[in-house]
Amino acid sequence: MRSLKYLLAVTALLTLLASPALAYEPGEWILRAGAGSVQPESDNLTFVDAGESIVIDVENSTAMTLSATYMFNRNWAFDLLASTPFKHDITATVQIPDSSPEMAKIADTKQLPPTVSFQYHFAPDATFQPYLGLGVNYTNFYDTRLVSEMSEVGVDKLSLDDSFGLAAQLGGDWAISDNWLFNLDVRWINIESDVTVEGPDFDGAEQIGKVKVDPWMYAVNLGYRF
Repeated sequence: MRSLKYLLAVTALLTLLASPALAYEPGEWILRAGAGSVQPESDNLTFVDAGESIVIDVENSTAMTLSATYMFNRNWAFDLLASTPFKHDITATVQIPDSSPEMAKIADTKQLPPTVSFQYHFAPDATFQPYLGLGVNYTNFYDTRLVSEMSEVGVDKLSLDDSFGLAAQLGGDWAISDNWLFNLDVRWINIESDVTVEGPDFDGAEQIGKVKVDPWMYAVNLGYRF
């Protein structure tokens, strides 16, 4: 068994050494496409009243991701992230003293998270090329829809404001051929959105709090450079 493990490790190392180096050059473009999972932090908004608590959560979502990277030189690059819409369920968990918590879906929403970043590539001549990025995100929330049962508790409409925030990135490219590459990408995005509700129990549109989404985004991509 130990010999088999050594053989597999040596085979993987030889395969890695035999792969072409990426060797990014100034003026090159790298286009990537794949699947990304947006995973918000938990307890995005909490209300407490007379011992009763209501916790609002924005659930995970997966969509197609697209990015374009332009190399200024062999280390520094500009990156633009786009995607197809992410659709998130929004749930509420009600905790009443001396009873079990109850969770239910109250709405769903769609969002687009275009992000621009500056990247630093650490190993421009290597087969595996890791990079760090820092930039700015703009998240557009739209098509937010309440479940029909919310009208029974006096809420007819829920809106999420758009968000601006910082975005950090860690990723790496592996050369498959002279032009094609495999990419893994992880981002943390600061997304905070004001929540507004409307209904018969409210005086017009009323802001009830700020949803702190602050998700991690994990993406697997196939890339092409030219």
